[in-house]
Formats: sequence, structure tokens, C-alpha cells
Amino acid sequence: MGTENQTYVTEFILLGLSSDRQIQILLFVVFLIIYLITLLGNLLIIMLIHIDSRLQTPMYFFLKNLSFTDLCFSTTIIPQMLFHLLVMRKTISFAGCSIQMIFFLVAGCTESSLLAVMSYDRYVAVCKPLHYSMLMTQRVCIQLSIGSWATGAFVSLVDTTFTLCLSYHGQNIINHYFCEPPALLKLASEETYKAEIAIFAMGVVILLGPLSLILFSYWNIISTVIQIQSGEGRIKVFSTCGSHLIVVVFFYGSTIFTYMRPNSKNISEGDKVISVFYSVITSMMNPFIYSLRNKDVKEALMKVFGR
Repeated sequence: MGTENQTYVTEFILLGLSSDRQIQILLFVVFLIIYLITLLGNLLIIMLIHIDSRLQTPMYFFLKNLSFTDLCFSTTIIPQMLFHLLVMRKTISFAGCSIQMIFFLVAGCTESSLLAVMSYDRYVAVCKPLHYSMLMTQRVCIQLSIGSWATGAFVSLVDTTFTLCLSYHGQNIINHYFCEPPALLKLASEETYKAEIAIFAMGVVILLGPLSLILFSYWNIISTVIQIQSGEGRIKVFSTCGSHLIVVVFFYGSTIFTYMRPNSKNISEGDKVISVFYSVITSMMNPFIYSLRNKDVKEALMKVFGR
């Protein structure tokens, strides 16, 4: 396997984040804690929004969707990473790699769309408060949510099709801790130019497109907030929007670095560390960012535990 050029790959070997056994044990403990926090935090957010009537608003509807996406995102990657940190031979079948890539891209691309939708929701709430209830109806919210998932599925389909339709034979060692298109393209046995162009184009659609909407929304939000006379009103708006911006910086910064730059021949250790931010850290941070900086969520949390 992996020695003859004409032997097609049936499994991949993932090098992971480190080859040092002691560091692997330490990473196992760290990522296990991160995964448990991610599960508990996002499940708690979903539960609070579901049971508290005060959180039955468009903003929290999208937040519930984001938490569910984070659960899917982290569960696609971390359990396999934890398993590989404990075993000597870190293999994954071609089919398993393909499935992981599909679900990872669907969840990641959907999250990108949802962050843009959430920024639009804040734009309408701050800049067009009198029309908010008419513009952000339940039907519109559901349509925006479905549209986010549909966009994620479409981008995933394109990326995985172009990546998996390439020939893979001979080399089967992936210098990464999970399967994603940039890592697999480096192992292809044929020209990857078309696949790289397709992935870059989808990056423009699912990364630069939503990011442009976010920047437009917050430019208008900031312009509106500056005109607010009440200092308390400014603080409330900046507190709500600031939470969203923190997530945007972490998520888009790391994903754009990975997917929107010329494809290099090798994945460095730094590249793998950067991918940890959008594949692991962001999903863990979201519940803390939205709960610790949000008065309504904190009150709902205190009400539940107060019982």
C-alpha cells in the first residue's frame, strides 16, 4: 500500500498534530476537555433557547442553529482525532475520509452562511427597528436558515466532487489531523489546477461573500450607533454585536488563510495549528461568547439553575 504508483489508495494515514507520544497524550486530554465543553455549552444554549419564552426571537433562533452547526462541526472531527491520539497507526479509509470531508464542509460552510445571516438580523434590528417585526418574520427566519444549510450543502458537493474525482495512488500519508480538500490535493496523482480553481471559487462564494455582507452590515450598524444619544443604548448594541464580531474574526480569519491563498506544496505545522481555530476552538468559544456577554441568556441560565 503506498509503494507502487499504480496501486490505488484505499486508506490514508494521518500524521496528526504531533508524533511525540507524550505530547499526544497531553493533546488527548486537552481536546477531550474542549470537546466536552463544546458539547455541554452548545447543548445548553439550544436547551435554554427552546424552553425560555424570552429567547423566542429571530436572533436566538439563528443562535440555536449556530449551536447545532457547531455540534455537527466538532463531532465530525474531534472524536476521530481523539482516537488517533491513542493509537499508533492513524489510518482512515478512503470512504471514511470522504464522509468526514463532506460533513465537515457542510457544517463549516453552513456556519459561514449563518454568521452572515446573524449580521443581517442585527443590521435590521439596529438600523430598521420599526420594520424589524415585518422583515424578520418566522417564515423569513426559517427560509434564511434553510438557505444557509442549502448553500453549505452545495459548496460541500462542489468541493468534494472536484477533490475526490482526482486519482489517488501511491502516496497516502496526509500531513494533517483530519480530511479536508487542501490536504488531499497534495496527494493527488494528477494535475489539481481545476480542483484548486473550483475550491477557490467556492471560497469566494462561502467566505468572501458572507464576509462582505457582514462588513456591510456592521458598517451601517456602527454608523447608526454613533448617532444614538443614549450611552446605555450604545453599550447594549455594541455588547450584542461585539459577541458576533469576535466569532467572525476567529472563524473567517483562519478559514480564509487556509482556503483563499495559493496552494502550497506542503502543509506546515503552523497551518495545522491555524486550522484548529476554525475546526475546534470556534465551536467551543461560541457558547461562552454569546452567553457571558448576553444578558438575556445569562438570566435564562440563572432561571434554569435557580429551579
